[in-house]
Amino acid sequence: MKKLHFVAITTLATAACLFFTAPKANADTTLTVGASSTPHAKILEHIKPKLKKQGINLKIKVFDDYILPNKALANKELDANYFQHTPFLEEWNKKNDGNLVSAGAVHLEPIGVYSKDYKSLKKLPKNATILVSNSVSDYGRVLQIFKDAGLITLKKGTNIETANFDDIKTNKKHLKFKHTYEAKLMPKLYEANEGDATVINANYAVQAGLNPTKDAIALEKDTSPYANIVAVRKGDEKNPAIKKLMKALRSKSTQAWIKKEYKGAVLPVK
Repeated sequence: MKKLHFVAITTLATAACLFFTAPKANADTTLTVGASSTPHAKILEHIKPKLKKQGINLKIKVFDDYILPNKALANKELDANYFQHTPFLEEWNKKNDGNLVSAGAVHLEPIGVYSKDYKSLKKLPKNATILVSNSVSDYGRVLQIFKDAGLITLKKGTNIETANFDDIKTNKKHLKFKHTYEAKLMPKLYEANEGDATVINANYAVQAGLNPTKDAIALEKDTSPYANIVAVRKGDEKNPAIKKLMKALRSKSTQAWIKKEYKGAVLPVK
């Protein structure tokens, strides 16, 4: 009887040891995503708890420019980034021999024209100076706004996604487009009233306390092809964690939150 009792105790002790030292079977997957602070990082913060429940530990690295996020992604410092549209990504790949791809579109940030002196584009005087960032991939967006307002026409066959200011055919008011500034500086130039009008990307406008739907004298249409995407290294768009990220970003609940939070300054894609 004593021998059997000893064996039973030994067996239970061994089982207990195995129970307490067994590794965790379903450890969280860490996903590091680079993003602009507004609205991208805030949208990611919103879906963070949802991803946590699915075993995804989302880490968000905030960038304040358009230069470093793609470099960090290409160098494998990030698993994905969320700040740009497809034309910008294609331009970056072309210049840097990159192989970054889109995992999917999430939202549109309508680029806007702002002015302290004029209430509409048609009120702009002849020879007015329009300040534009040096982000080449945004030039087509800017031209489309002024084309829609009837102030310019473009040369026949111009592809709006690759257009630049040399593609202007007629310029009725002889507007002067100055495009030598970093995108993040545009709100400061607007506040300083450096030009007759200033073109500002929505994320930088919101960061500066502007409401694009109220403060802009002209705003990009919601049919624009310049939706913001999540970018990854080629092949990673099939990664299960990336798929969960995209599903959370494009869910109906997230789209509803974006609409409520940004009141038209950020538009979820359909």
